[in-house]
Parts: sequence; structure tokens; C-alpha cells
Amino acid sequence: MLRLRARAYQADADAAVWDAFVRASRNGVFLFERAYMDYHADRFADASLVVEDERGAIVALLPAHLEGDAVVSHGGLSFGGLVLAERSGVQQAIDALDAIIVALRGSGAARLVYRPVPHLYHRLPSEDDLYALHRRGARTVRVDLSTTIDLERRPAMAKGRRHALAKARRAGVVVRDPGDLAGLWSLLGAVLGQRHGVRPTHRLEEIAALMARFPRIVCCTAHAPQGELLAGAVLYRYEGLLHTQYLATADAGRACGALDAVIEYAIAQHGRGCRWLNFGVSTTDEGRVLNRGLAAQKEMFGGRSTVVQTLELAIGPDA
Repeated sequence: MLRLRARAYQADADAAVWDAFVRASRNGVFLFERAYMDYHADRFADASLVVEDERGAIVALLPAHLEGDAVVSHGGLSFGGLVLAERSGVQQAIDALDAIIVALRGSGAARLVYRPVPHLYHRLPSEDDLYALHRRGARTVRVDLSTTIDLERRPAMAKGRRHALAKARRAGVVVRDPGDLAGLWSLLGAVLGQRHGVRPTHRLEEIAALMARFPRIVCCTAHAPQGELLAGAVLYRYEGLLHTQYLATADAGRACGALDAVIEYAIAQHGRGCRWLNFGVSTTDEGRVLNRGLAAQKEMFGGRSTVVQTLELAIGPDA
């Protein structure tokens, strides 16, 4: 007999309690708050689930959207996964997953595609979900390589990074905080278009709106003494972790180490109280192709490898 029940998230009734649960959880992040999740509600059919006990009290959440025959947690965010209460234990996580499987079978979904919150983002250890998924036969279908600096035990920067910072100082590079977001978005769009034929995930108006809602999102830009934009970053400040969501540098900025200056500034000013600085992934093609140059560049700052994994669990009637 199921100990818990999973039901569909209802925006009118659940938004406030959803956000309160995320903020008090042991592994939830501000990406899971509805003001962040719902900014692109027109692009993702929400399939989020609320898990309750027999008294109707919320014990877990699953941020998710519907994609064909799959429920995905969460393709519109950096990751998703089961959000757990601070006082819950592993048995409750197992029961929550079982309740979710029953609810998804009832909805006609065939698969759960699951990208858990990486452990670096946890306020308390929270890998109960990985064990619960293993017990139910989930398989790993993707592993992306990310690079993370341990700010408490940071290895010495490579000689090339120290040289670049020295060049930035000699060139008089100035870091502005808050930076020129519109200018950075223009630069970022040009760089991504020329190198990869893509655009930033967020439109300028979207990232500006998110920054207005969430002061944890900040923009820093590096400029020449005459004011020319050379490089910049949009940073997400989590509890205990600083993440470089977007980085871009112009040719002139690359020549004078402007991006190095931005990163060091970000560590000094926005990394206070953080254990980790995460640069994001350096992989493509479902994680099978490593951009070795990009990974090496991040390692020169003192970063080392961590992973973001994706699991899949068959949940159809025959699973």
C-alpha cells in the first residue's frame, strides 16, 4: 500500500506553498521557484507533481514538463529532480518516487527523464533519489562534464591565467557591477552565432526580467578605459555555490585578459560564503563529445571535473 500520493501541481492553489517548500528544502534551488519556472511556461507544458502524505502535508516536489510520451525533470532548467524536505529520510524519498510512478502511469506517460540536482548544490546531502531510481531500474542515458573550483582549497592558477590577469591590469581593464547587460547580450549573441550557430537560451528581455525577480542573478562586464565592452558574465548565486551561467569575450578582450578579470572579480565579490564556483558543462552530443580546449581553459583557473547526469526510468504499464 502506498504511503504517499502524488498529484499534479495546481498553479492557483499551490504556488505559494510550492515556493515555501523549495526554500526550506535540503536540495531545492531558486530555479525551482514558480517565478523562475513559469517565465517560459509558453514553451514547456508543465507536468510538475506535488507529493503528499495521508494528512495532505507536502513531503516532496518534482519540477517537470511533458515532452511527447515522457515527463522530463526539467528540460527548461539546468536540472530538476525530487525536492526533499530537510527532515525527510531515504524511505520517504523511495515512497515519493513510487507515488510519482503511479501518478505518471495514470497520466499515460511512458518514461521519466530525470536530471537530478548535482550534489554541489545541496544544502544537505540529498542523493536519496539516485538510490530510489536505481532500485526501480533507472538507467543513466547521459553524462555531461562540468568544471568546478573548490574555493576553499583552490589549486594554484596556471601560469597562463596569471599572465592574463597581469595583462588586464596593465591594460586598465575595469569591471562594472552591475554590468552592461544589453551590451553583453549583443556580444554573447554574436559569439554564439559565429562559433556554434545558436543563440543564448534566454532572450534579453527574459534575463532582464529574471534579474529583476531574483537578485541572486547578477551581471558583471569588463571594459577598456575608454568604455568599450570587452567581456562579461551572468552569474547565478546559489546557497554555497556561484555558477557562471553565461560567459562571453570579444577579440579585444581576449587579447588583454578581460574575461579573467571578470571571473576573479566575481569570485572576490560574489563568491563570498560560497564553497564552489561552477563553470558549467564543456560537452555536446548528449555528453559524448568533450570540448577539450574549453575544459582546459576552465581547469587553468583551478577547476576540476564534476558531472551532470541524466537518468531514464520506464514507467509504462509493462515496465
